[in-house]
Amino acid sequence: MTKLQIAKIEVFVVAGADAKYKTSSHYSDLTITNTIVRIQTSDGYEGYGGAISWTEEGMDKSLAESIRHLIPFLIGKSALQREEIYALMASRCVQLTPQAQSPIDIALWDLVSKYAEMPLYQMLGGARDKILSYASTPFLPSIKDYIEHVHELKEQGYKVIKFHTWCTFEEDMALVKAIHEVFKDSDLKFMLDVESAYTREEALKAARILEKYDYIWFEAPLPDTDLEGYKDLRSRADIPIIAAGNTLLRLNQIEQGIQNGCWSSVRVDATLAGGITQTKKIMGIAEANSMTVELQSWGYTLSQAANLHLMLACNNSMYFEQAVPVEPLEFGALTTIRTDQDGFVHAPKGNGLGIEMDWELIEKSAVLKLSFDGTGWSE
Repeated sequence: MTKLQIAKIEVFVVAGADAKYKTSSHYSDLTITNTIVRIQTSDGYEGYGGAISWTEEGMDKSLAESIRHLIPFLIGKSALQREEIYALMASRCVQLTPQAQSPIDIALWDLVSKYAEMPLYQMLGGARDKILSYASTPFLPSIKDYIEHVHELKEQGYKVIKFHTWCTFEEDMALVKAIHEVFKDSDLKFMLDVESAYTREEALKAARILEKYDYIWFEAPLPDTDLEGYKDLRSRADIPIIAAGNTLLRLNQIEQGIQNGCWSSVRVDATLAGGITQTKKIMGIAEANSMTVELQSWGYTLSQAANLHLMLACNNSMYFEQAVPVEPLEFGALTTIRTDQDGFVHAPKGNGLGIEMDWELIEKSAVLKLSFDGTGWSE
């Protein structure tokens, strides 16, 4: 009998009622949909993976529908053959790849590391068991609100804070200057993410202001696809520059950006870039070029966990991104990932991802459920 033979795959589309975030003045409140994959084997093992979608009008079912078209090819395969399965999925005629592959691939790694009786980060390399966290804020209505929020986050133990802002140059720079005046004598460090909204000229002016205030990095000043703009900006500014990490997701695209000197660090998310299999390779390419990979981990607990295990497996990530407030994104999870009073997040206890799910709540809350066991679909 084949070991870890895939016998059944389920997909659940859920969202916490309070999981509505805004990351710039250009958006309405975003509904954060969690698409969860659960894989079961004929010898009794299970693995879970998740990926999020941001939508302004209702929940997203499109990612689940893309995943639907990958599932029939996986029944009967061994979860031990993850490279084979990844290549099989990558060659299918399916929309939304590589994201549609991501929760499947993550679930397979979760399953196999449970079979091996190891936490995933140790199975992948085990460089450390904790990493410094930064608070990733929502968009807030006023400078006063940001200042109050920073005080709160400092009390919670955060040492580093990243702002999501208006994403308009004048308002953002007013915030940067106000934050400096209030917190210049603290030990806090800051980052700015402007959601790819600036012109090249605005990006350069902002970079020089952020340099003056010693920001850790300037994120997403330009669209990810504007490689020439990123290359020019890096050549004229001293602050580290990173992309949003939402668009260029394949190995050859990342390599092109690295070779052209477009970014100070690589920026991707395992739940967008094809899962653990693909993201580990991206981290290797970055390491070969003496670069860090600042993984996004903005999402529900399963998404956070996948990226966290990769960060802990390797040495070339500096920070874990903790979206705040944290509670809405813990919907459906019995295990939480929280920043401690010293500003660190730690590896979850247990094997695999180390995340236990409230399957009763997920079943009850799902707006779409797909299940396939080789004999047919049930919904």
